[in-house]
Amino acid sequence: MALSLHSTGSSCLQSRNGITASQSSLSCATQVFVGLKSQCTSSFGSYKPNMSVQFHDRVHKSLHFRTSNKATRAQIRMMPIGVPRVPFRTPGEGTWQWVDLWNALYRERVIFIGDHINEELSNQILATMLYLDSIDSSKKIYLYINGPGGDLTPSLSIYDTMQSLKSPVCTHCVGYAYNLAGFLLAAGEKGNRVAMPLSRIALESPAGAARGQADDIENEATELIRIRDYLFKELSEKTGQPIEKINKDLSRMKRFNAQEALEYGLIDRIIRPPRIKADAPQKEAGTGLG
Repeated sequence: MALSLHSTGSSCLQSRNGITASQSSLSCATQVFVGLKSQCTSSFGSYKPNMSVQFHDRVHKSLHFRTSNKATRAQIRMMPIGVPRVPFRTPGEGTWQWVDLWNALYRERVIFIGDHINEELSNQILATMLYLDSIDSSKKIYLYINGPGGDLTPSLSIYDTMQSLKSPVCTHCVGYAYNLAGFLLAAGEKGNRVAMPLSRIALESPAGAARGQADDIENEATELIRIRDYLFKELSEKTGQPIEKINKDLSRMKRFNAQEALEYGLIDRIIRPPRIKADAPQKEAGTGLG
């Protein structure tokens, strides 16, 4: 039998069923938890927190963040840590300074392609390559690739810049290189194109999305065929494969693992992280990352 308690000045009123509050062990200053709702019935004395109400609030918040029917505490979100900062000392300077990770890698002549290649990313990579080549063209530039490729024109601009630099560009596949990213991997300096053992590479013919009048679509198709022939010719020179074989293999997307890419000529070797040796040559301690 449910009771609903109410307070008047100094005594409790009888319920509608005729049962007095004196017959119950509950006091008038107690909050009653009824159907996941609280009723505050105190009109005198100090307030005492009701643990049932607090439990209801926690359950309500937990259910609010649930994304499935499985038992869960709350929705888990990744902690935003931003770009890490690392210590770096510029050659000729005696003090260390904190710089963001990407800035430190740029100073070590390391460039990453880890996203869809669009105009913005392409311009950043081009500017970095040109700057590194201008300050010292005798040192290598290391291009690490772990991405899905990207737009045709921005990717081709990176390729043309790689071929025009005096600095040799070493390409490293550290995850996957699909479509035009795989083409950039093969475009590195001969002997310096490497991949990790579990890397994946995929190549296919360039595609477009022409819309509009028939003449416009025809012009777009003609341009794509011209670019395709150019890419296949360059790929034949980089890999040593006959252009007829490349045309046949890339009529559909062709996937390679690291060993298959090595045999096809897309890379020159497969690297594995070397174990630290006591007699390994030590890097100069005066500059670089801390």
